[in-house]
Amino acid sequence: MSRSYSARSSMSLPQRRVLASAISVALATGAGLARAETQDGGAVESAAVLPTISVEGTQAESFKAEKASNPQYTAPLLDTPQTIHVVPAAVIEEREATTLRDVLRNVPGISMQAGEGGAPPGDQMSIRGFSARTDIFIDGVRDFGGYSRDPFNLEQVEVVKGPSGSYTGRGSTGGSVNLVSKAPRLEDSLEGSLGAGTDKYQRTTLDINKAVGDTTAVRFNLMQHEQDVAGRDEVFSQRSGIAPSIAFGVGTDTRLTLSYFHMTQDNMPDYGIPWVPEANTALPGSQNQPAPVDYDNFYGLTARDYEHIQNDLATIQFEKDVTDSVTLRNITRYGRTHRDFVATAPRFVSNTSTDIRRSDDKNRDQVDEVMTNMTDASFAFTTGDIAHALVTGFEFTREFETNRLRSPSGPDSPDTDLYNPTPSDPYTEALIYTGEKRESTAKTTAVFIGDTLDLSEQWQVNVGARFDHFKVKYRADETLRQTDDMFSWRAGAVYKPAQNGSIYVGYGVSLNPSAEGMSLSDATGSRPGTFGLDPQENRTVELGTKWELAGDRLLVNAAVFRTDKTNAVTQDPADPNDINVLEGEQRVEGLELGATGDITDAWQVYAGYTWMTSEVLSSKSAAEVGKEVSNTPENTLSAWTSYQLTPAVSVGAGAQYVDTRYSNNSNTRQAPDYWVYDAMATWALDDTFTVRLNLKNLTDEDYIDQVGGGHVVPGEGRLAVASLDFKF
Repeated sequence: MSRSYSARSSMSLPQRRVLASAISVALATGAGLARAETQDGGAVESAAVLPTISVEGTQAESFKAEKASNPQYTAPLLDTPQTIHVVPAAVIEEREATTLRDVLRNVPGISMQAGEGGAPPGDQMSIRGFSARTDIFIDGVRDFGGYSRDPFNLEQVEVVKGPSGSYTGRGSTGGSVNLVSKAPRLEDSLEGSLGAGTDKYQRTTLDINKAVGDTTAVRFNLMQHEQDVAGRDEVFSQRSGIAPSIAFGVGTDTRLTLSYFHMTQDNMPDYGIPWVPEANTALPGSQNQPAPVDYDNFYGLTARDYEHIQNDLATIQFEKDVTDSVTLRNITRYGRTHRDFVATAPRFVSNTSTDIRRSDDKNRDQVDEVMTNMTDASFAFTTGDIAHALVTGFEFTREFETNRLRSPSGPDSPDTDLYNPTPSDPYTEALIYTGEKRESTAKTTAVFIGDTLDLSEQWQVNVGARFDHFKVKYRADETLRQTDDMFSWRAGAVYKPAQNGSIYVGYGVSLNPSAEGMSLSDATGSRPGTFGLDPQENRTVELGTKWELAGDRLLVNAAVFRTDKTNAVTQDPADPNDINVLEGEQRVEGLELGATGDITDAWQVYAGYTWMTSEVLSSKSAAEVGKEVSNTPENTLSAWTSYQLTPAVSVGAGAQYVDTRYSNNSNTRQAPDYWVYDAMATWALDDTFTVRLNLKNLTDEDYIDQVGGGHVVPGEGRLAVASLDFKF
């Protein structure tokens, strides 16, 4: 039976009523915060006297973070022998970042990847040239589901560069991303934003925090978002989310936090425009390039393509200060992501045609679940003249993934013209559930330990190690079982020539098991297979320096690095019976520069630059040897700066540059480089309300944002957003 979905549905009346009610309650709460108290503790309303409005303005929150949230990083960022970018809430707000991809555009050395058949679209990226699709964490717990994340419930986003298996476990070849959730505080506050803009942009966020007694606090975050994607016909996104939490024992030696996160999405998935195949003769001069078409073109079917996503996270965090120098922490989490989508991958009908077929549909009805229990203990002690900050612990995680298979039945939907696609064409075939499914269960048992040793006022040593027992059962046409035991470690030394500066060297090792993405395949026919392969090993060395300037308000850093994948998976494409082997080698090396914080009381900056050179040193495919590693742009730059012109008015501007990058290791397909510019202005009406205007992609640049094997996805066009921010 055919399933049909509307191309777009606006916010329903019940949703609007719920949102309006929430805002009304919030405003009532805010009004309650203004009540005066009598001497006997009773609350009375303030006299109805109109106050004098005095716009004095407040200094913006600093862009500079002091340390990473993970307790295993015991030293401040200044003294951590590794490149770590912390994108704070202030930058996220000023840039009107509404997705994780928006947030990560502030970090150089990251390039976005498009979804393919084996990996659904969502937050896919390369960090320092290596895929980090499975290296996204929420509060230190792996978040495996493939979807687009919204930052409405985040305090900050942390990007750790280089292999960090001793902290995160499997993966993290080029780095990892950790999302830090908002937590209840012992204060009463109400803040949020109402935004509207071009391309039907609407966004509402609300953040309510309330102290309940001396040691208990509750917090509630809400988000409603919808927009058409500027510069892309038919593509839209719609989502809503809530995130309540309650904390007991705040400020005491025993603390308990309960939190829940729920988000739903209704989007039009976007597979962009096709690469022109090398053998295509209908488009001479365009082979192995993105199709020479208007970047607005959409090749899907609005009657068939859809994306429905639901995320749920429930977390219990317990902390106990046993003594002044010993702290225990336990995190227990259950997470579930259900993603149901159908998308059209634009592919040519033949190598002699400019028509695009609709028969290459990508679809998944997939559920990802994770259950984690992580316990760590922090110790501060001395041995002789050496001070230690030691963290040790263990983790038990169970991940489960299931994908219900569907197959098309009936005649294919009609082809469409490359230059003038018709998304409203009828959907003629039906996607039928076959009754089959692919299931994967992974169990991780891990122990870890790390120590920061202060040898003297000038010398520090940082060491860490982790052992993972990773067991996977994958069921498809057959059942495959594989177990990998992985030992990751990291070591670094820090020399402090001055109190505000450090020079460091670090070395780290991480591993990528063949079932890292929760799937295995046996070698059959032309399928080389991944079953039975040992983990791929990655190692990095980094030499850098960090300095706090401008009265310790500005952190600047510089580092050179080299990352090697010493036993990369490789296979001879000329031999259909050849199997995958671990005989490849890849290298990425480069330079990182960064500056974060306050240059003056009125001037803030968040900027970074990464230069990378890469090479496939060894491969069974002769076409890859000596070529660049895919999705590794040589130069990437991101800069954002804001300036307080007057106590009430501030302005901001930003730029992002991404160099050319290849979509494959044989370097036959290259996406062009691009510059994108943004701007912002705010006007504080009073101490409560601020008007903000954001302009994204000022020049309406046509550019390739996400690179895939068979297609590329253009970036967002020019977007203007006006917001009313409020804070009580």
